[in-house]
Amino acid sequence: MSSPVQFELIKTCKQSGARLGVLHTPHGDIPTPIYMPVGTQATVKAMTPHEMESLGTKIMLSNTYHLHLRPGEDIVAEAGGLHKFMSWDHPILTDSGGFQVFSLAGLRKITEEGAAFRSHLDGGKRFISPEKSMDIQQALGADIAMAFDVCSPYPCDHKTAEEAMHRTHRWAERCKKHHTRQDQALFGIIQGAFYDDLRIESAKVLTDMDFPGYGIGGLSVGEPKPIMYDMLEKIEPYMPKHKPRYLMGVGTPDCFLEGVLRGVDMFDCVLATRIARNGTVFTRNGRLVVRNAAYAHDFEPLEEGCDCYACKNFSRAYIRHLIKAEEITGARLTSIHNLRFLIRMMEEIRQAIMEDRFLDYRKEFYDRYDMTRNF
Repeated sequence: MSSPVQFELIKTCKQSGARLGVLHTPHGDIPTPIYMPVGTQATVKAMTPHEMESLGTKIMLSNTYHLHLRPGEDIVAEAGGLHKFMSWDHPILTDSGGFQVFSLAGLRKITEEGAAFRSHLDGGKRFISPEKSMDIQQALGADIAMAFDVCSPYPCDHKTAEEAMHRTHRWAERCKKHHTRQDQALFGIIQGAFYDDLRIESAKVLTDMDFPGYGIGGLSVGEPKPIMYDMLEKIEPYMPKHKPRYLMGVGTPDCFLEGVLRGVDMFDCVLATRIARNGTVFTRNGRLVVRNAAYAHDFEPLEEGCDCYACKNFSRAYIRHLIKAEEITGARLTSIHNLRFLIRMMEEIRQAIMEDRFLDYRKEFYDRYDMTRNF
């Protein structure tokens, strides 16, 4: 049976080897490389679906763990699925819940059968197995579901990482066997922590299972960025060229550049809206903390030349005032800017790949971007 989600490799940059593609899904085509904003609770915080469309969003994420706890996948299914429930008639990806369970630390216990944990909301006992994760995601009805995996911490010893990797492989087989929804694609997730041999083994095993796409999990969990980049380089030769590669939980400008250079097609992260609510924004020069006193009399936009609604209409001084006064409009304006910044950056990256000048674009970006003001 062919997958309802198909990846089309359009071009490989002659200068860098970076990839330009299109991900065809039941709810529309997605140009890649792509940044996917995260709507944890079936909404990107402080944003409406109409606003997300106006920013150029092509696909959004939602969170299996959180939607299972609240409102529950049965209610979402009763509403007609996640697209209708959140009024978003474009592609959606749901994660498996594996990373959220991993993040619970002392509140969970992982066995071969699955993960037992206590809800962070009410302390109630819950259990998610590979099969249960598939049931939840199939009820939610996103275009792309992710296999239930085991994420290793950083740092961890080789034995711990190997055990988690092998369990991830066994769980991937169970997910694939249990997943039956024909209008939804299931992606596998490569693990192996920070060991070359394990990452390569995981890439080989998962690709042999012939998923329509592959997540790269267990990175950006506290390790130095050069280690993450090294892992991407190690597994790239073992990844199918005509299937999408998704670097999970990564969303800073430098990581976009380095990930694309190493063959990554898809990125997601909550960082853009999380830091926005604290009064911090992306700019071409690096991080800008607009809530700081230095901007109280600054009547320039958050970033000169930015085409977002916030920058075209409001000053740093005004947005700082809103943030300091704890007015929700301030968080909305900084969120609009940050989301548009990353979406526009990906548009520029795709154009640079099309014109065989991605290395030039990367250099121009770094020449201006102050890494001491990075995230």
